[in-house]
Amino acid sequence: MIEKVYTDYFFDEPAYDYHDAGYVPLEVADAPEKPLAVPPLLEPDKIDGDDIYYTVTAEAGETQLLPGAKTKTWGYNGTLLSPTIRFENGKHYHVTLRNELPELTTFHWHGLNVSGPYVDGGCHAPVYPGEEKQIEFTLNQPAAMCWLHAHPCPSTAEQVWHGLAGIVYVTDKHEQTLVVPHEYGVDDIPLVLQDRRFHENNQWDYRADYDPDGVAGPTAMLNGTVRPYFDVTTTKLRLRMLDGANRREWRLHLSGDRPFTQIASDGSYLPEPVQLTKVMMTCAERVQIVIDFADCKPGDTVTLYTDDAPLMTFRIHEFAKQNAELPAHLLDIQAPTVNPQTPVRRIVMSGMDETVAIDGKKFQMDRIDAQQPIGQAQYWDIVNTNDKPGMVHPFHCHGTQFLVVSRNGKAPYPNEHGYKDTMGVNPGETVRLLVRFDLPGVYMYHCHIIEHEDGGMMAQIETYDPSKPRPHYELMTMDKLMQALSEERGVPMDQLWMGGMASYEAMGMKM
Repeated sequence: MIEKVYTDYFFDEPAYDYHDAGYVPLEVADAPEKPLAVPPLLEPDKIDGDDIYYTVTAEAGETQLLPGAKTKTWGYNGTLLSPTIRFENGKHYHVTLRNELPELTTFHWHGLNVSGPYVDGGCHAPVYPGEEKQIEFTLNQPAAMCWLHAHPCPSTAEQVWHGLAGIVYVTDKHEQTLVVPHEYGVDDIPLVLQDRRFHENNQWDYRADYDPDGVAGPTAMLNGTVRPYFDVTTTKLRLRMLDGANRREWRLHLSGDRPFTQIASDGSYLPEPVQLTKVMMTCAERVQIVIDFADCKPGDTVTLYTDDAPLMTFRIHEFAKQNAELPAHLLDIQAPTVNPQTPVRRIVMSGMDETVAIDGKKFQMDRIDAQQPIGQAQYWDIVNTNDKPGMVHPFHCHGTQFLVVSRNGKAPYPNEHGYKDTMGVNPGETVRLLVRFDLPGVYMYHCHIIEHEDGGMMAQIETYDPSKPRPHYELMTMDKLMQALSEERGVPMDQLWMGGMASYEAMGMKM
């Protein structure tokens, strides 16, 4: 039985995004309520024992989001976002990546423990228009909610804004033993939280909305649905939520301050469930909660809010009462041991707008900024040097799931005790992480306000096996990228527009 109920958002209120000069408040769209779109599950192309085959296609299309004209959007295996992809721990996956867009893209498996840089799908794994590539990997990680999104630097933000994002479930045998909601589409619902501005004729215009501190819009979209509602037909409802916005933080609560229970974060279940009335998500974070509607009757409604803006209505229907309690213990977390001789890695996130940087430097695709042997646990101190009130920078690292050890030497937030790959760092704060990589490769780490990473707030680490020769990685360069984009768009290199370019040029860097 959970006794403690947490009633605050934990992060530093003066740093919330609504204090930014460029903050865009949410507004209720002039549109009727619609049923929440629940993405279908992506069906495998083939299953051969433990070998499972999928095809993921990036494509352009049109989506009916508001009354009137359809909106031009991009998606995976559809016109917007993607079907939910389900992977099982221990299985071997073969994925065909197909690009039917007019420009190069990449397929980044955010949160998956796969090799980098090519399978991981960062900027070094371009798939050109009309091209397809094959990747394969064997999963070795606990049950989690991860996601897929485009990651071509420095146009990641624009491609995600177009719609290239989708949910990835990782399942394992332990999860199957837990008494938690798990019927997909009925009591287990993925929820991608995003925001957009609709311009003339219901179209998006990323360039018109561009802000180097992160693009935002006044209309909330959940799974690509404007003003959604969901019909509740079970006592308990599990929401697997992703902050899929470029910039916006989501401070979520239910009408009447109804409590809910968080059972998982980015990379795993929590050790024990945590009961809350509020939860804040920074960009790219995931939160899994269970809402109990046992005290509701048919015809009741419950509303999900962010701050004072309504996001979705839950419409209560008849359901059979379920008396099963959530488990008091969800997952054993075995923290790896750090050799006391191993130095602490210090990573400094600094600046706002065009001045953002990691360790005082802008990202360079062919530069390796750090190295770490695989299997070796190390403490990382992530520092946000913004003066208060400043802004919260969400730190993300590819290729690993870390543990949050402390915040300014004090305990992490109560819902940060599972594995994570993204976490917000308050201005003036140092967050200590426990980081270990299991696979060799080249991985990026960066702020996940996507315009910040495009603007150069990103660096790279090479992980290696000390017992083997270091492999050679063919890394993308800015010259190679710009030449490809120039050819695709039919525009001279000096006339190309990409959101992150302004940030690089502000620092006097050659594009």
